[in-house]
Amino acid sequence: MPPYLSVIIPAYNEEARLGATLKAVYNYLTAQPYSWEVLVVLDGVKDGTLAVLEQFAEGKENLRWINRLENKGKGYTVREGMLAATGQIRLFTDADNSTDMSHFDEMRPLFEQGHAVVICSRDGKDHPNARQATPQPFIKRVLGNLGNLFIQIMAVPGIWDTQCGFKAFTAEAAEKIFGRARVDRWAFDIEALVLARKFGYTIGVVGANWIDMAGTHVVFTDYLTTFAEAAKIRWHLLRGVYDEGLKR
Repeated sequence: MPPYLSVIIPAYNEEARLGATLKAVYNYLTAQPYSWEVLVVLDGVKDGTLAVLEQFAEGKENLRWINRLENKGKGYTVREGMLAATGQIRLFTDADNSTDMSHFDEMRPLFEQGHAVVICSRDGKDHPNARQATPQPFIKRVLGNLGNLFIQIMAVPGIWDTQCGFKAFTAEAAEKIFGRARVDRWAFDIEALVLARKFGYTIGVVGANWIDMAGTHVVFTDYLTTFAEAAKIRWHLLRGVYDEGLKR
């Protein structure tokens, strides 16, 4: 019987942060009444991330991983995990633990109410409980705000935070959305939300209590890449690319 919850953790060179995240996730899940699994997907790591994972996993159940040797990007990695997971609900969370697993307590009732996709948002315009315990640097906030306006115009109107790394999907929604997704890098969140709407899935939102953890892999050029990918997603929608192979 498949577990109720799969937690997918994409990881690239997370030797310094993954151990603490695994401990927090594992401690949360072992206290829950439902069945679960943790799936870590390694994105061509070049440091000691695998060793940290193997050491933590020793003697523990319900923890497995995919060790892909080639780096292909976060979008590819999350997609791989979503399609390899077996849970009735499939949640991806960042390896830095900036959004604590306890947020799933608020997500679960929304699934029970019929939502197929539930996301965390760090923006108070999406949810009144959203807050950032440690504000991002000024330039990162400016770029984020400008980028979000562009993203709303191009792809996801009405959602102010598309990039928070804590999103969950029913098994059906995960397989349909990530089975059609094409973006391999940072804009994969945008594409997932676009496809959720396209396929008629309702999106629930909970407020994130988000902590900006040190050691991010995001650099300035990644913002530019995300903008370009958002425009490409729009182009795919207009051309019907996501309809290819769908049953009529």
